Amino acid sequence: MPETRSMEPLVWIDCEMTGLAVEHDTIMSLACFITDSQLNMLDDTGYEAIIHHSPAQMDAMGDWCTKHHGDSGLTRACLDSEVTAANAANQLLAYVKKYVPEPRKALLAGNSVHADRSFLAKEPWGKVLKHLHHRILDVSTIKEGARRWASQDVLKGSPQKAGKHEAKADILESIEEARYYKRMFFEK
Repeated sequence: MPETRSMEPLVWIDCEMTGLAVEHDTIMSLACFITDSQLNMLDDTGYEAIIHHSPAQMDAMGDWCTKHHGDSGLTRACLDSEVTAANAANQLLAYVKKYVPEPRKALLAGNSVHADRSFLAKEPWGKVLKHLHHRILDVSTIKEGARRWASQDVLKGSPQKAGKHEAKADILESIEEARYYKRMFFEK
């Protein structure tokens, strides 16, 4: 049976974590934007949260996270934040439901979003994933296909990322990158 065109929205989430070990690292900050199926923003403000962490949690980070999150100011922001993970998870779910009221329709989207999904599968975030479809749209997969099969002109024209590793900036870059690949590969 042939596929049918989906008109369901995409829930774009990027997380910054204390590291990549799902069993003990945690989400420090996250940003979420929601687009329609054609990558038009449903809300230009999005949702963003910085989660409170203790000094001990910050001290337990590896060298890369310690330096990068320290230099970006995220470590200090986490120490100063009063937002708990539970509060942020409830706010994130409310934000998603505002634009995607029906469960199991919208896909989680982002760059290497499988890593973010692993952290969102942990409590208290699991309710957000339960509201979304089980499939994901990972822009990194499209990029890796392009690196193997696209022309040099397509590769040269792809958006260059700033590499900030800041949730809001990263997710907006991911949406822009998806728009580029959509134009190059899917609108011809």
